[in-house]
This record gives sequence, structure tokens and C-alpha cells, in this order.
Amino acid sequence: MTMLVTGANGFVGAAVVRALLASGERVRAFVRASSDRRNLDGLDVEIAVGDIREPATLAAAMQGCRAVFHVAADYRLWVPNADAMLATNVQGSINVLDAAAAAGVARVVYTSSVATLGLRKDRGPADEETPVTLDDMIGTYKRSKYLAEQAVARRARELGLDVVTVNPSTPIGPGDIKPTPTGRIILDAALGRIPAFVDTGLNLVHVDDVARGHLLALEKGRRGERYILGGRDMSLERILAIVAERCGRPRPKVKLPHWLVYPIAAGSELAARITGREPRVTLDGVRMSTKHMYFSSAKAERELGYTWRDPAEAVADAIDWFARNGYL
Repeated sequence: MTMLVTGANGFVGAAVVRALLASGERVRAFVRASSDRRNLDGLDVEIAVGDIREPATLAAAMQGCRAVFHVAADYRLWVPNADAMLATNVQGSINVLDAAAAAGVARVVYTSSVATLGLRKDRGPADEETPVTLDDMIGTYKRSKYLAEQAVARRARELGLDVVTVNPSTPIGPGDIKPTPTGRIILDAALGRIPAFVDTGLNLVHVDDVARGHLLALEKGRRGERYILGGRDMSLERILAIVAERCGRPRPKVKLPHWLVYPIAAGSELAARITGREPRVTLDGVRMSTKHMYFSSAKAERELGYTWRDPAEAVADAIDWFARNGYL
């Protein structure tokens, strides 16, 4: 039977598609009519055109599918209209589950994010059980994903639907067409556009490892559970140094206090509201950078057999892909 992947043309979605095809599965790629489909070029997939905000298109796409990977999401750190993001990430996810239940789909793997999880004050790695509330969520994207994860869990119980949730950390690698906010950091650093850094940290992981984790969740995940799919905790300073080394550039050596970046972000957002272009520096991004977003994948490693490679390989693969596709 067929596997349906929502958001199949996106960065993580396309990686899931590639992993499914490599394992011999038939794949139906659910994409919007206006979507950039370059990530699907040359792949042996069936295209289903629709929108997760339109239940009728989901119902048609679900027919004959054994499982659904719901990867589609609106991932931006700044949006002029918060309601649109909530409609996609929250109501869109409910629509996916409703359609899956109606079509008799055996299991749904829902792609959430570590953005929904709590952080430790001692900067140690958080896990799936680290306490968190909606009030801890910084910005529209995090709030929308938190609310979506809660809504998915609730709807799955109401429907009696088998759903496993995965929480990718910060994936990088090939196929980051937009690019994502993290991919933009790698790209800007490769272009020498980041002369300084702030004291923050991320959990970096190769997007293909995240994709493989999705397949493991389908095969071995426990119903109703969630699993962090991450890699290595790294400071932003270290990440930028790896990029600089790969590109033969001097690494940034100036550490800025967070308070100094706030007016830059405010000006960038003001310009964005005038021009309509997404700002490179956002207030929510600066607020998030005051935290060290470190996470443990121990549960996924233990229960799913999940593994991850050195994130330096992910950085190299991302830069090489940007170079091949004209971003550099």
C-alpha cells in the first residue's frame, strides 16, 4: 500500500520521501498547487494536489494509504498574520487526522518540533518530559506548534487513531529550498554575512537522520508517545566556526550582548512590514537566542534504534547543496 506524505516538497518532507523510496515504499506526495516542487524532481512519487486546510482534498489523497506522515507546517519566525499560521499548523493538523481516520489509515506519524518542549535552566539537555506550558512558548510559530501538538493528541484519543509524534530538533542538510530559519543562518555564515554572534546554542541534526527517525517511529514507535529526533548540542559560536572552516573564511570572533541585537531586530521587522519581505533578524528570534535549546534523543535511541551522525557532516552537506543550487 501507499504512504502519504504531507508537505512532501518541503525540507523535512522531501527527506522523508527519499527515505521511504529508499526503503522500497510507494509514496504519494501531498503538495499545494502553488508549491515549489524542485525537491521532488526525478523522484518516483505520485503527486496529490491539495491543502491541509481543505478537508476534501485530504480525503481524496488518503484513499488506499497504509500510513500518513504529516510533515506539512508553516515554519517561519515572523509572520504578518498569526491567524494564518494557526490555521495551517493547528486546524490543518486536525483535518489530517480526521481524514486519516475516515480513510482507515493504520498509523499517522505527526511531525511536531522541539519548539514545543521545555528547556532546562542549567542548560542541560531537555527531554520529552521536561515541564513546559503555553506561556513558555516564544512567538507565533512555537505557540502554534505547541497548540497543534496538544490538539493532535486530543483528537487522536477522540478518534481512537494510532498516532506517534516525532519532535525534530534543528535539522540542516540538502534540500533547504526556502531556506528554513536555521538554513538561513548556515547560508548567511557561508556568505560571510554574520560577523558576530550571541551566546546561544542549538541541537543540530542531519535532515536525513531526522527522516530515518520518522520511518523508525512508524515501525517501532509506541502509540501516543513522542520522540525527540536530534543530534548534538552545539553553541552558535561553534556552528559558525564549522561553517567558516568549510568555506575557508575566518570565523566570527565578536560576541554581542543580546540587548544590543534587540534594536536591530526591531528595525528589521519594521522594514519587513513596509516592504513585505521576511526580516533576517526577528524579535522572537532574539528572544529565543537567550536560551540554550539543548535536547536529548535518548528515548528515540532506546526505543526506536535511532542514531545520528556528526552534525559537521550536515553542515557540509547543506553548504555543498547551497553551492550546487546557486545560493552561493
